[in-house]
Amino acid sequence: MKITGIEKYKGSTYKVEFEQQEPCYLNIEIINKFNLKAGIDLPLSAWEQVKEESDFRRARERALYLLDYKDYSYVDMFKKLRQNYDEELCYRVMQKLVDLGVINDRRYAQGLARHYMEVKLFGRRRAFQEMRLKGLTKEVIDLALEEYEQGTGERLRRLIEKKHLRYMTDEKGINRAKNSLIRYGYDYGDIKEALREIQIDSEDE
Repeated sequence: MKITGIEKYKGSTYKVEFEQQEPCYLNIEIINKFNLKAGIDLPLSAWEQVKEESDFRRARERALYLLDYKDYSYVDMFKKLRQNYDEELCYRVMQKLVDLGVINDRRYAQGLARHYMEVKLFGRRRAFQEMRLKGLTKEVIDLALEEYEQGTGERLRRLIEKKHLRYMTDEKGINRAKNSLIRYGYDYGDIKEALREIQIDSEDE
């Protein structure tokens, strides 16, 4: 594959033209890495390597762009990349992201745990389920939630006072609150205890 010309296209992207081939567009980083110049006749194997490196760079930059807006678990980012790139390339990019420290499941899990437990006031069961949906392993989730093993009752009381207390004027309102709190991931025993502590009679009459 003979290169007949290389010219700037836009930004850091250059148009590479070939003899009897469609042109392609490469970042200057790739052009410099492989020392591509007009007049060079590349073997097909060398050109495949150039394309692979170009795809790797695009996938890496795509991942870094996404990470500018929010954190991702290893699994979620892999799935995102896999939509456009082959599996082997995705694994290579993911290893680079791990090496850079921008993908770190333990740090990501700690942030999620803080959000679900301190902001959303979820019970452990609901927080665990949500974190699993983010692609985190049981071991990583358990470690992140470990610091929230104490304080369940306090979080539950805060949630009741914030969202339910004003509606709990009769048995119907109390039962609705119980069902909602169960969906939030709290155990029924903890719910009854919290209701008792804020002097709401939760016993069925």
